[in-house]
Amino acid sequence: MLRPRRLSLAGLALATAAAGLTLLPASAEAAPAGHLPTAAHSPALAAAAPDIDVTRVQAHLTELNSIATRNGGNRRSTGQGYRDSVAYVKGKLQAAGYTVTEQACTSGCTSGAGPNLIAEWPRGDASKVYMFGSHLDGVSAGPGINDNGSGSATLLEVALKLAQTDPAMAARVRFGWWTDEEQGLNGSDFYVRSLTSAQRSAIKAYYNFDMVASPNGGYFINHITSAAAAPMKAYWDSLNLQPEENTEGAGRSDDYSFENYGIPTSGYAMGASARKTSAQAAKWGGTAGAAYDGCYHSACDTTSNINATGLNRSADGVAYTLWKQAVSDSAPANDFSVSVNPAAGSADPGTSLTTTVSTATTSGSAQTVNLSASGAPAGVTVSFSPASVTSGASSTATVSVGSSVAPGTYPLTFTGTGTATHSASYTLTVKGAGGCTPTQVISNGGFESGTSPWTGDTGAIGTFSGQSAHSGSRYAWLAGYGYAATDSIGQTVTVPAGCSKATLRYWLHIDTAESGTTVYDTFQVKVNGTARQTYSNADAATGYTERTLDLGQYAGQQITLTFTATEDSGLQTSFVVDDATLTTG
Repeated sequence: MLRPRRLSLAGLALATAAAGLTLLPASAEAAPAGHLPTAAHSPALAAAAPDIDVTRVQAHLTELNSIATRNGGNRRSTGQGYRDSVAYVKGKLQAAGYTVTEQACTSGCTSGAGPNLIAEWPRGDASKVYMFGSHLDGVSAGPGINDNGSGSATLLEVALKLAQTDPAMAARVRFGWWTDEEQGLNGSDFYVRSLTSAQRSAIKAYYNFDMVASPNGGYFINHITSAAAAPMKAYWDSLNLQPEENTEGAGRSDDYSFENYGIPTSGYAMGASARKTSAQAAKWGGTAGAAYDGCYHSACDTTSNINATGLNRSADGVAYTLWKQAVSDSAPANDFSVSVNPAAGSADPGTSLTTTVSTATTSGSAQTVNLSASGAPAGVTVSFSPASVTSGASSTATVSVGSSVAPGTYPLTFTGTGTATHSASYTLTVKGAGGCTPTQVISNGGFESGTSPWTGDTGAIGTFSGQSAHSGSRYAWLAGYGYAATDSIGQTVTVPAGCSKATLRYWLHIDTAESGTTVYDTFQVKVNGTARQTYSNADAATGYTERTLDLGQYAGQQITLTFTATEDSGLQTSFVVDDATLTTG
């Protein structure tokens, strides 16, 4: 959560009229069991939404804490810790079937800030969107686990549960993980400014989650009496939590960006640096007179700074709100189902296979169902004969695999659209001749075709005075500034299955003004945010050296591969990369 700041007159009027927004503290002890119901998931409302397993949320927090540890102890928006956090969340969402976009903040953000991450569940009425967001960045002082790993991890697990259960949707759900919140709500402000008026109007409510696991926390709701807040309050009321208005956080988190454009907002918070009153301690437990979060914006904001009970109640309340607002609460008068048999198949490149897509009328009258497929990799096509059926009938799906498709396992989704939308999963395995066809999967590894599909600090790609290419004319020059800085470029690739080897090869030139063998500046190859290979100024040499890395353990997986260079505040070290390939065989 952003530190307190002066509100604009418009923002103050909004906050006053709606009784405030908030992101709150954490610290002291969790509320004793005697003060509150022991069941985190209300029996009265349990049927409305699935229970969110708090241990899974905590597992995400553990990974965010580890990312901070590997990156200087923080996840600030301009650092590699933030970019690795984005890669972690993005990988989980892509694997679950979300439409995921990294949105670079091109105006209004701190120089060097990483991207916003937007994920949309591709079901439901696109003209009616409910949006759930949290800031993914932290401050420089610590790893930012309550502020705001807690909100980010909660939304990630709720998003994964939505994908797992795949209910019928009455509205569209979109998630946002914001950059540069701690420097002024900049990422979310850029996102809302970038929308057209029609796109803003489609957002029926935005829900914000910032610091939802404060150790000495309370139970606070933004705009508690508003229509948007009604399901959030209903869930916490069902636990007899007696929530209060979130006044501490008014205008201090990303919901304010949406408010400024007239979009209804609400959200949960458990408190920041404000102090718990005696009345609050009496009803919620904890320590009166102590901050809600004694580690707010501090180095001690680690996984030890999490109130698991509050985190659980927040996560379940988020799920309840999502289901209440966006999931269909009744089956259509006329409805149908979709199934696939067999649900998996294997084929060599250059061949095809078939499966049967069956439909059934589950309520009311039979209806026309239009069939489509998604998730197919480049070179794979799916056709249906017939392309539409009357529910109760079947269609033959033909999956055609091009001759250049890499071996691997690919999840496909077959969708039927009528008065509702239903889908079934199909798993395609591309075997390749003899079980393995040698394939190179990195695109534009020599950087000769511009910057795409590389992401990150792509300004490092090109031709520059002072360095030269290994081959061709272009390369990626990372670091070399002579002051504290981090450069990172990456791309997401699929490592084909069915092969015994997957080898990353790249040419690396290191030159430095440092001396001796002490490590000051580093270059790392990361997979999904985890460092797999490291070189430093101590490895400097004339010309290029070919480097290799075995990535066979990732066979059959989609990974984000990143080259990252980090300099300290002293003398320069340049890390120049060229001719990167990832070949199976």
